[in-house]
Amino acid sequence: DLAAFADIDPEHAPISHAIIKTLRQRLPDVRHVACFDTAFFHDIPEVAQIVPIPRQYREKGIRRYGYHGLSYDYLADTFQTVAGESARRGRVIYAHLGSGASMAATLDGKPIDMTMGLTPTSGLVMGSRTGDIDPSLAWILANEAGVSLDDYQQMINHESGLLAVSELSSDMYTLLQNEATNPQAALAVELFCYQARKAIGALATTIGGLDSLIFSGGMGEQAPEIRRRICDGLAFLGVSIDHNANERHDLLISAPGSQVGVHVIPTDESLSIARSVISMNSTTKDTP
Repeated sequence: DLAAFADIDPEHAPISHAIIKTLRQRLPDVRHVACFDTAFFHDIPEVAQIVPIPRQYREKGIRRYGYHGLSYDYLADTFQTVAGESARRGRVIYAHLGSGASMAATLDGKPIDMTMGLTPTSGLVMGSRTGDIDPSLAWILANEAGVSLDDYQQMINHESGLLAVSELSSDMYTLLQNEATNPQAALAVELFCYQARKAIGALATTIGGLDSLIFSGGMGEQAPEIRRRICDGLAFLGVSIDHNANERHDLLISAPGSQVGVHVIPTDESLSIARSVISMNSTTKDTP
C-alpha cells in the first residue's frame, strides 16, 4: 500500500507515490513495477523487525523495515561473483556508507538484521540525519522549546547528524580536510567511525561472528581513512587490513593474516532495479 507507506516514510515515499500516480495516468497500457528499498529485509526474523509498542499501533504497519535493500541485493550478488557462494553464505556484514548510511548482517545468504529500522532516519549517524536517538527527545523539545512535529521532522532529517556536530558540513570529505584545525569537525568524524564500529560489533552478535565485511557507498568506496579508522577498532573480531591495498581502493583490502575478509565493492542500485524488472517481466508476461 503505497499511500500507507508514505505516512511511515514522509521523506521519500510521497515523491515516489506521486510519480507512480502520474505515470499510471499518462501510460495506462504500460506495466509499472515498484522496487521497494525495504523488500530485501521483508522476511527477517520477527525479533529483528518488531517495534516494542502496543499491538494496536504495530497492526497499522509499524515495524523495522530496513533500507538500502536495493544496494544490499546488488552487493550480495556481486560478492558471490568475486568471492564465491560459500563466502556469500557465511557471516557477512555489508556497510553502505554514504550521506545516508546503514549496515546489514546476513547469514546463509539471508538478511538477519540491519541498522535502519522504521524510517531511513534511524540507525547510524549520517550526513544530516540523527540516526538512533532517545525517543523522548521529541516530547522534551516540544515542551521545553516549543518545537512542532514538522520542525522536529525537518531537524532530525536535514539539520542534524555530522552537520550538526561539526557545525561545518554534512560532507565527510570536507570534515576530513578540516579536522586538524577544527575540533568539531574532528568530533564528527570520530563519532561516525565510533558508531560504525559499534554497529558492526552489535550486528556480529546476530550472526554468530564475522567472516566478511563489505564496504560500499560514497564513503565506503572512496574514503580509505574512514575504512581504516573503522577497521582499526575491530581487531577483536579478527579484522586486519592491508593499508596499501586500502589506499588503492582494492577489491580485497584485508591483510593476508586477517581472519575476516574485508572488501570494497562499488554498489549499483540502478542495476539492481533493472534486474528486478527484467526478472519480473520474464515470469509475469501475461500479468497486466
